Amino acid sequence: MAKILRDERGISPVISTVIIVAVAIAVAMAVAFWMTGVVGIFTGQVEQVQIVAAIPEALESGEYTHRIKVTIKNAGTTTVTIDGVFVSPTSLEGKWNYTPGLDNAEDVNKIADNTLKIKPGETKLITVYVNGTTAGQSIEIKLHSASGKEYPKMVTLP
Repeated sequence: MAKILRDERGISPVISTVIIVAVAIAVAMAVAFWMTGVVGIFTGQVEQVQIVAAIPEALESGEYTHRIKVTIKNAGTTTVTIDGVFVSPTSLEGKWNYTPGLDNAEDVNKIADNTLKIKPGETKLITVYVNGTTAGQSIEIKLHSASGKEYPKMVTLP
């Protein structure tokens, strides 16, 4: 008896390879996101700073043209050390300091070693002074933590 040949078609090898690679990449990404979450849960150390408010004020006289009061909160589970505040555009001159007493913490008059430690749940007020600014100008204030994270906030000056 003669064999009847059918015209059967399958997926080409190129298409099947593309499908297998796409599935492998999707699974790898899912595992990476899952592991990131698992590491965060097991270590319990999460750094999260929230910029609650940034209130700019024009200064009438003095060395600086504007003052921005930045209220920050540590919403994470570990103490955060703010080791720098940067103002952009970089052509602006600026300085920053810590205003004690907002969170009823110890009253210090200056930031030791130009850093500010914020415990979990604490709120602090940082005052940023800038020079070379004009009314209506938008500037970016960026808080930098000792762990390397940055927390930016755009402010339009009055």
